[in-house]
Amino acid sequence: MAAVKKRSCRVSSLIFLFSVFSSCESLFSGRETFKRKLSVELNPGMLSPPGGDLLHVKAVGDNDTLHFLFCSQGAPTLLLVHTNTTSSTVKVNWTQFLDRNISGGLKVEPESSILSSNAVVFSRLLEYDDVNDTAEATSDLFPPYELQNVSWSRLNLSGSTALLCSVAATFTNGSLCLQLSVFESGGRGPHWPRLLHNANSSQLGVWLDGVLPRATRSRFLLELQAVGGAYPLNRVEVVRSIDDEFTPSIFKVSQWVSVNSSSDVSGFIQWKPVAYRRSAPALEDATPCRHSEPRRLSGEAAAAASGLIRAFYTEPETFGLNVSFGLAGEPFYNSTKFLSWTVLVGVGSPPIDSFSPLVLAIMAVGLGTPMILLLLGAVCVCIRKRAAASSMAYEPIN
Repeated sequence: MAAVKKRSCRVSSLIFLFSVFSSCESLFSGRETFKRKLSVELNPGMLSPPGGDLLHVKAVGDNDTLHFLFCSQGAPTLLLVHTNTTSSTVKVNWTQFLDRNISGGLKVEPESSILSSNAVVFSRLLEYDDVNDTAEATSDLFPPYELQNVSWSRLNLSGSTALLCSVAATFTNGSLCLQLSVFESGGRGPHWPRLLHNANSSQLGVWLDGVLPRATRSRFLLELQAVGGAYPLNRVEVVRSIDDEFTPSIFKVSQWVSVNSSSDVSGFIQWKPVAYRRSAPALEDATPCRHSEPRRLSGEAAAAASGLIRAFYTEPETFGLNVSFGLAGEPFYNSTKFLSWTVLVGVGSPPIDSFSPLVLAIMAVGLGTPMILLLLGAVCVCIRKRAAASSMAYEPIN
Protein backbone atom coordinates (compact mmCIF):
# COMPACT_ATOMS: atom_id res chain seq x y z
CA MET A 1 0.00 0.00 0.00
CA ALA A 2 2.85 2.37 0.85
CA ALA A 3 4.40 1.77 -2.61
CA VAL A 4 1.09 2.61 -4.30
CA LYS A 5 0.78 5.83 -2.35
CA LYS A 6 4.35 6.74 -3.20
CA ARG A 7 3.64 6.31 -6.93
CA SER A 8 0.49 8.43 -6.52
CA CYS A 9 2.57 11.18 -4.94
CA ARG A 10 5.03 11.11 -7.84
CA VAL A 11 2.21 11.26 -10.43
CA SER A 12 0.56 14.21 -8.67
CA SER A 13 3.88 16.01 -8.52
CA LEU A 14 4.50 15.47 -12.23
CA ILE A 15 1.02 16.71 -13.17
CA PHE A 16 1.45 19.83 -11.04
CA LEU A 17 4.88 20.62 -12.45
CA PHE A 18 3.60 20.12 -16.02
CA SER A 19 0.68 22.49 -15.34
CA VAL A 20 2.96 25.19 -13.94
CA PHE A 21 5.40 24.80 -16.84
CA SER A 22 2.62 25.02 -19.42
CA SER A 23 1.17 28.14 -17.82
CA CYS A 24 4.54 29.87 -17.67
CA GLU A 25 5.23 28.95 -21.27
CA SER A 26 1.87 30.39 -22.34
CA LEU A 27 2.60 33.56 -20.43
CA PHE A 28 5.88 34.31 -22.09
CA SER A 29 5.64 32.66 -25.50
CA GLY A 30 3.77 34.08 -28.50
CA ARG A 31 4.55 37.66 -27.57
CA GLU A 32 5.17 39.43 -30.84
CA THR A 33 8.49 41.26 -31.01
CA PHE A 34 8.51 41.89 -34.77
CA LYS A 35 8.46 45.58 -35.65
CA ARG A 36 8.25 47.59 -38.84
CA LYS A 37 9.73 50.98 -39.56
CA LEU A 38 6.98 53.42 -40.53
CA SER A 39 7.22 56.49 -42.73
CA VAL A 40 4.27 58.74 -43.57
CA GLU A 41 3.80 60.85 -46.69
CA LEU A 42 0.74 62.88 -47.61
CA ASN A 43 0.01 63.38 -51.31
CA PRO A 44 3.37 62.14 -52.69
CA GLY A 45 4.65 64.63 -55.25
CA MET A 46 1.68 67.00 -54.89
CA LEU A 47 1.05 69.73 -52.34
CA SER A 48 -2.76 69.77 -52.17
CA PRO A 49 -4.57 67.92 -54.96
CA PRO A 50 -8.16 68.89 -55.74
CA GLY A 51 -10.89 66.44 -54.84
CA GLY A 52 -9.29 64.76 -51.83
CA ASP A 53 -6.06 63.50 -50.27
CA LEU A 54 -3.85 60.45 -50.75
CA LEU A 55 -1.96 59.16 -47.71
CA HIS A 56 0.94 56.74 -48.08
CA VAL A 57 2.27 54.89 -45.02
CA LYS A 58 5.30 52.75 -45.81
CA ALA A 59 5.96 49.93 -43.33
CA VAL A 60 9.37 48.33 -43.89
CA GLY A 61 10.15 44.94 -42.39
CA ASP A 62 13.30 42.81 -42.40
CA ASN A 63 12.88 41.68 -46.00
CA ASP A 64 9.53 43.03 -47.19
CA THR A 65 7.41 46.18 -47.30
CA LEU A 66 3.75 47.00 -46.75
CA HIS A 67 2.33 50.03 -48.54
CA PHE A 68 -0.84 51.41 -46.91
CA LEU A 69 -2.62 53.89 -49.19
CA PHE A 70 -5.67 55.75 -47.87
CA CYS A 71 -7.55 57.98 -50.30
CA SER A 72 -10.59 60.28 -50.25
CA GLN A 73 -10.75 60.81 -54.00
CA GLY A 74 -14.26 59.43 -54.40
CA ALA A 75 -15.43 56.82 -51.89
CA PRO A 76 -12.96 56.40 -48.99
CA THR A 77 -10.59 53.56 -49.86
CA LEU A 78 -7.75 51.75 -48.13
CA LEU A 79 -5.33 49.87 -50.41
CA LEU A 80 -2.71 47.52 -48.96
CA VAL A 81 0.15 46.32 -51.19
CA HIS A 82 2.67 43.75 -49.97
CA THR A 83 6.08 43.52 -51.67
CA ASN A 84 9.04 41.17 -51.18
CA THR A 85 11.67 43.89 -51.01
CA THR A 86 12.54 46.72 -48.63
CA SER A 87 13.21 49.13 -51.49
CA SER A 88 9.82 49.17 -53.26
CA THR A 89 8.34 52.62 -53.88
CA VAL A 90 5.02 54.26 -54.80
CA LYS A 91 4.88 56.37 -57.96
CA VAL A 92 1.92 58.68 -58.64
CA ASN A 93 1.17 60.23 -62.01
CA TRP A 94 -1.14 62.97 -60.75
CA THR A 95 -2.44 63.87 -64.19
CA GLN A 96 -3.73 60.35 -64.76
CA PHE A 97 -4.73 59.93 -61.12
CA LEU A 98 -6.96 63.01 -61.08
CA ASP A 99 -8.34 62.30 -64.57
CA ARG A 100 -9.79 58.97 -63.30
CA ASN A 101 -10.39 57.61 -66.78
CA ILE A 102 -7.61 55.03 -67.10
CA SER A 103 -5.56 52.88 -64.75
CA GLY A 104 -1.86 53.43 -64.19
CA GLY A 105 -2.05 56.66 -62.22
CA LEU A 106 -0.52 54.90 -59.20
CA LYS A 107 2.10 52.16 -59.31
CA VAL A 108 4.18 50.23 -56.81
CA GLU A 109 7.63 49.59 -58.28
CA PRO A 110 9.20 47.26 -59.10
CA GLU A 111 5.91 45.65 -60.10
CA SER A 112 7.57 42.22 -60.06
CA SER A 113 8.06 42.58 -56.28
CA ILE A 114 4.32 42.68 -55.52
CA LEU A 115 3.19 39.62 -53.55
CA SER A 116 -0.43 40.64 -53.00
CA SER A 117 -2.77 43.60 -53.00
CA ASN A 118 -6.20 44.11 -51.49
CA ALA A 119 -8.40 47.14 -50.96
CA VAL A 120 -11.55 47.96 -49.05
CA VAL A 121 -13.94 50.62 -50.36
CA PHE A 122 -16.54 52.24 -48.09
CA SER A 123 -19.08 52.66 -50.86
CA ARG A 124 -22.49 53.42 -49.39
CA LEU A 125 -24.30 54.19 -46.14
CA LEU A 126 -27.89 52.97 -46.14
CA GLU A 127 -30.70 54.04 -43.81
CA TYR A 128 -34.10 52.42 -43.40
CA ASP A 129 -37.22 53.00 -41.32
CA ASP A 130 -37.64 49.97 -39.06
CA VAL A 131 -41.33 50.57 -38.44
CA ASN A 132 -42.04 47.06 -37.14
CA ASP A 133 -38.77 46.75 -35.18
CA THR A 134 -37.58 43.70 -37.12
CA ALA A 135 -34.07 44.98 -37.92
CA GLU A 136 -34.58 43.73 -41.47
CA ALA A 137 -33.98 46.23 -44.29
CA THR A 138 -36.70 45.36 -46.77
CA SER A 139 -38.68 47.97 -48.69
CA ASP A 140 -38.36 50.90 -46.29
CA LEU A 141 -34.92 52.03 -47.46
CA PHE A 142 -34.28 55.74 -47.88
CA PRO A 143 -32.16 56.92 -50.82
CA PRO A 144 -28.60 55.79 -49.94
CA TYR A 145 -25.72 58.07 -49.08
CA GLU A 146 -23.31 57.46 -51.97
CA LEU A 147 -19.97 58.03 -50.28
CA GLN A 148 -18.24 58.79 -53.58
CA ASN A 149 -20.39 61.93 -53.73
CA VAL A 150 -19.67 63.06 -50.18
CA SER A 151 -17.51 66.13 -49.64
CA TRP A 152 -14.61 65.13 -47.39
CA SER A 153 -12.36 67.23 -45.21
CA ARG A 154 -8.61 67.22 -45.62
CA LEU A 155 -6.87 64.38 -43.79
CA ASN A 156 -5.90 65.27 -40.24
CA LEU A 157 -2.61 63.49 -39.46
CA SER A 158 -1.14 62.54 -36.10
CA GLY A 159 1.85 60.25 -36.48
CA SER A 160 0.65 57.14 -38.31
CA THR A 161 -3.02 57.94 -37.61
CA ALA A 162 -5.24 59.82 -40.07
CA LEU A 163 -8.75 61.20 -39.52
CA LEU A 164 -11.18 61.81 -42.37
CA CYS A 165 -14.64 63.36 -41.85
CA SER A 166 -17.45 64.51 -44.06
CA VAL A 167 -18.04 68.25 -44.24
CA ALA A 168 -21.15 69.79 -42.72
CA ALA A 169 -23.07 70.18 -46.00
CA THR A 170 -23.31 66.42 -46.66
CA PHE A 171 -25.14 65.18 -43.55
CA THR A 172 -27.67 67.17 -41.56
CA ASN A 173 -26.13 68.48 -38.33
CA GLY A 174 -23.53 65.74 -38.08
CA SER A 175 -20.72 63.85 -39.77
CA LEU A 176 -19.44 60.48 -40.89
CA CYS A 177 -15.80 59.91 -39.93
CA LEU A 178 -13.14 57.29 -40.65
CA GLN A 179 -9.90 56.98 -38.72
CA LEU A 180 -6.96 54.93 -40.00
CA SER A 181 -4.24 53.68 -37.67
CA VAL A 182 -1.13 51.85 -38.93
CA PHE A 183 1.00 49.94 -36.41
CA GLU A 184 4.71 49.26 -36.20
CA SER A 185 4.22 46.31 -33.83
CA GLY A 186 1.60 44.18 -32.14
CA GLY A 187 -0.86 45.34 -29.51
CA ARG A 188 -4.50 46.24 -28.88
CA GLY A 189 -6.64 49.30 -29.40
CA PRO A 190 -7.28 51.33 -26.23
CA HIS A 191 -11.06 51.39 -26.70
CA TRP A 192 -13.71 48.74 -27.26
CA PRO A 193 -13.76 46.40 -29.13
CA ARG A 194 -9.97 46.39 -28.48
CA LEU A 195 -9.07 44.38 -31.56
CA LEU A 196 -5.75 42.55 -31.48
CA HIS A 197 -3.41 43.88 -34.16
CA ASN A 198 0.09 43.08 -35.38
CA ALA A 199 2.71 44.76 -37.55
CA ASN A 200 1.01 43.40 -40.68
CA SER A 201 -2.31 45.12 -40.08
CA SER A 202 -4.04 48.47 -39.83
CA GLN A 203 -7.24 49.53 -38.09
CA LEU A 204 -10.14 51.59 -39.42
CA GLY A 205 -12.69 53.09 -37.09
CA VAL A 206 -15.96 54.31 -38.60
CA TRP A 207 -18.50 56.42 -36.74
CA LEU A 208 -21.67 58.38 -37.39
CA ASP A 209 -22.02 61.30 -35.00
CA GLY A 210 -24.95 63.67 -34.65
CA VAL A 211 -26.49 62.99 -38.06
CA LEU A 212 -30.23 63.60 -37.98
CA PRO A 213 -32.07 60.42 -38.95
CA ARG A 214 -34.79 60.55 -41.57
CA ALA A 215 -37.20 58.61 -39.31
CA THR A 216 -37.63 58.12 -35.58
CA ARG A 217 -36.97 54.37 -35.98
CA SER A 218 -34.01 54.58 -38.32
CA ARG A 219 -31.33 51.91 -38.49
CA PHE A 220 -28.23 51.86 -40.70
CA LEU A 221 -26.24 49.53 -42.92
CA LEU A 222 -22.74 50.08 -44.29
CA GLU A 223 -21.81 48.70 -47.70
CA LEU A 224 -18.21 47.54 -48.13
CA GLN A 225 -16.48 46.45 -51.30
CA ALA A 226 -13.33 44.32 -51.22
CA VAL A 227 -11.16 44.70 -54.31
CA GLY A 228 -8.19 42.55 -55.28
CA GLY A 229 -6.22 41.11 -58.13
CA ALA A 230 -5.83 37.37 -58.56
CA TYR A 231 -7.05 36.50 -55.03
CA PRO A 232 -9.77 38.90 -53.84
CA LEU A 233 -11.45 38.67 -50.47
CA ASN A 234 -14.31 36.33 -51.29
CA ARG A 235 -15.51 34.55 -48.14
CA VAL A 236 -16.31 35.36 -44.52
CA GLU A 237 -15.32 33.00 -41.73
CA VAL A 238 -16.80 33.27 -38.22
CA VAL A 239 -14.41 32.18 -35.48
CA ARG A 240 -15.75 31.44 -31.99
CA SER A 241 -13.95 31.93 -28.70
CA ILE A 242 -14.56 31.15 -25.03
CA ASP A 243 -12.98 34.42 -23.90
CA ASP A 244 -14.68 37.85 -23.84
CA GLU A 245 -12.06 39.58 -21.68
CA PHE A 246 -11.29 42.39 -24.14
CA THR A 247 -14.75 42.73 -25.72
CA PRO A 248 -17.33 41.92 -23.03
CA SER A 249 -20.22 39.65 -24.10
CA ILE A 250 -18.74 39.08 -27.58
CA PHE A 251 -17.51 35.54 -28.30
CA LYS A 252 -17.13 35.70 -32.08
CA VAL A 253 -14.92 37.36 -34.66
CA SER A 254 -15.70 37.68 -38.38
CA GLN A 255 -12.92 37.41 -40.96
CA TRP A 256 -13.33 38.33 -44.63
CA VAL A 257 -10.38 36.52 -46.17
CA SER A 258 -8.51 35.96 -49.40
CA VAL A 259 -7.12 32.47 -50.05
CA ASN A 260 -4.39 31.91 -52.65
CA SER A 261 -3.69 28.85 -54.80
CA SER A 262 -1.80 27.11 -51.99
CA SER A 263 -4.77 27.57 -49.60
CA ASP A 264 -2.89 30.17 -47.53
CA VAL A 265 -4.67 33.31 -46.35
CA SER A 266 -3.00 36.25 -48.11
CA GLY A 267 -5.19 39.09 -46.86
CA PHE A 268 -8.08 39.80 -44.51
CA ILE A 269 -10.62 42.21 -43.12
CA GLN A 270 -11.48 41.34 -39.52
CA TRP A 271 -14.08 42.67 -37.10
CA LYS A 272 -16.09 41.70 -34.05
CA PRO A 273 -19.87 41.67 -34.52
CA VAL A 274 -20.51 44.64 -32.26
CA ALA A 275 -20.99 48.39 -32.63
CA TYR A 276 -21.39 51.06 -29.98
CA ARG A 277 -23.99 53.78 -29.46
CA ARG A 278 -21.73 56.18 -27.56
CA SER A 279 -18.21 57.48 -28.09
CA ALA A 280 -17.23 56.44 -24.56
CA PRO A 281 -19.46 53.38 -24.24
CA ALA A 282 -20.57 51.35 -21.27
CA LEU A 283 -21.53 47.71 -21.67
CA GLU A 284 -25.20 48.58 -22.23
CA ASP A 285 -24.21 50.79 -25.21
CA ALA A 286 -23.06 47.79 -27.25
CA THR A 287 -25.29 46.73 -30.12
CA PRO A 288 -24.87 43.59 -32.25
CA CYS A 289 -24.13 43.81 -35.95
CA ARG A 290 -24.55 41.28 -38.76
CA HIS A 291 -23.09 40.84 -42.21
CA SER A 292 -24.50 39.56 -45.47
CA GLU A 293 -22.70 36.96 -47.54
CA PRO A 294 -20.12 38.39 -49.99
CA ARG A 295 -21.31 38.57 -53.59
CA ARG A 296 -19.43 39.38 -56.75
CA LEU A 297 -19.83 42.94 -58.01
CA SER A 298 -18.76 44.88 -61.06
CA GLY A 299 -15.09 45.83 -60.95
CA GLU A 300 -15.83 48.77 -63.22
CA ALA A 301 -18.37 50.12 -60.73
CA ALA A 302 -15.79 49.95 -57.93
CA ALA A 303 -13.23 51.76 -60.13
CA ALA A 304 -15.79 54.45 -60.97
CA ALA A 305 -16.54 55.00 -57.27
CA SER A 306 -12.92 55.14 -56.07
CA GLY A 307 -10.08 57.12 -57.59
CA LEU A 308 -7.54 54.85 -55.91
CA ILE A 309 -9.06 51.67 -57.37
CA ARG A 310 -9.13 53.23 -60.83
CA ALA A 311 -5.51 54.35 -60.54
CA PHE A 312 -4.03 51.05 -59.32
CA TYR A 313 -6.08 48.18 -60.77
CA THR A 314 -6.46 47.37 -64.46
CA GLU A 315 -9.06 44.60 -64.01
CA PRO A 316 -10.24 44.69 -60.38
CA GLU A 317 -11.99 41.66 -58.92
CA THR A 318 -14.68 42.91 -56.55
CA PHE A 319 -16.89 41.40 -53.86
CA GLY A 320 -19.33 43.31 -51.66
CA LEU A 321 -21.29 42.85 -48.46
CA ASN A 322 -23.44 44.86 -46.05
CA VAL A 323 -22.90 45.24 -42.33
CA SER A 324 -26.15 46.00 -40.51
CA PHE A 325 -26.24 47.52 -37.04
CA GLY A 326 -28.78 46.55 -34.38
CA LEU A 327 -31.20 43.69 -33.78
CA ALA A 328 -34.93 43.60 -33.19
CA GLY A 329 -35.70 45.09 -29.79
CA GLU A 330 -32.44 47.08 -29.66
CA PRO A 331 -32.60 50.89 -29.30
CA PHE A 332 -32.79 52.81 -32.57
CA TYR A 333 -30.12 55.18 -33.83
CA ASN A 334 -32.26 58.12 -32.69
CA SER A 335 -31.67 57.18 -29.02
CA THR A 336 -28.09 58.52 -29.00
CA LYS A 337 -27.48 59.73 -32.59
CA PHE A 338 -24.11 57.99 -32.46
CA LEU A 339 -22.85 54.72 -33.93
CA SER A 340 -19.27 53.40 -34.16
CA TRP A 341 -17.72 50.26 -35.64
CA THR A 342 -14.11 49.10 -35.95
CA VAL A 343 -12.40 46.87 -38.51
CA LEU A 344 -8.88 45.50 -39.03
CA VAL A 345 -7.26 45.26 -42.48
CA GLY A 346 -4.02 43.37 -43.09
CA VAL A 347 -1.97 40.78 -44.95
CA GLY A 348 -1.26 37.18 -44.03
CA SER A 349 -3.41 35.35 -41.50
CA PRO A 350 -5.64 37.39 -39.15
CA PRO A 351 -4.47 37.82 -35.56
CA ILE A 352 -5.88 35.20 -33.18
CA ASP A 353 -7.12 36.22 -29.74
CA SER A 354 -5.72 34.35 -26.76
CA PHE A 355 -6.02 34.58 -23.00
CA SER A 356 -4.15 37.48 -21.41
CA PRO A 357 -1.37 36.87 -18.82
CA LEU A 358 -3.77 37.97 -16.08
CA VAL A 359 -6.39 35.39 -17.06
CA LEU A 360 -3.71 32.72 -17.46
CA ALA A 361 -2.37 33.54 -13.99
CA ILE A 362 -5.86 33.28 -12.49
CA MET A 363 -6.39 29.97 -14.28
CA ALA A 364 -3.01 28.72 -13.07
CA VAL A 365 -3.87 29.65 -9.48
CA GLY A 366 -7.37 28.23 -9.78
CA LEU A 367 -6.12 24.92 -11.16
CA GLY A 368 -2.87 24.84 -9.24
CA THR A 369 -4.28 25.40 -5.74
CA PRO A 370 -6.45 22.25 -5.71
CA MET A 371 -3.54 20.28 -7.15
CA ILE A 372 -1.22 21.56 -4.42
CA LEU A 373 -3.79 20.59 -1.78
CA LEU A 374 -4.14 17.15 -3.34
CA LEU A 375 -0.37 16.78 -3.42
CA LEU A 376 0.01 17.83 0.22
CA GLY A 377 -2.84 15.50 1.20
CA ALA A 378 -1.20 12.61 -0.64
CA VAL A 379 2.13 13.34 1.07
CA CYS A 380 0.45 13.40 4.48
CA VAL A 381 -1.34 10.11 3.78
CA CYS A 382 1.95 8.54 2.65
CA ILE A 383 3.72 9.69 5.82
CA ARG A 384 0.95 8.46 8.09
CA LYS A 385 0.74 5.09 6.33
CA ARG A 386 4.47 4.58 6.64
CA ALA A 387 4.39 5.57 10.31
CA ALA A 388 1.52 3.16 11.01
CA ALA A 389 3.29 0.35 9.17
CA SER A 390 6.49 0.84 11.17
CA SER A 391 4.62 0.88 14.51
CA MET A 392 2.94 -2.46 13.70
CA ALA A 393 6.26 -4.27 13.02
CA TYR A 394 7.36 -7.01 15.47
CA GLU A 395 9.77 -5.97 18.23
CA PRO A 396 12.91 -8.12 18.63
CA ILE A 397 12.77 -10.68 21.52
CA ASN A 398 15.59 -10.53 24.03
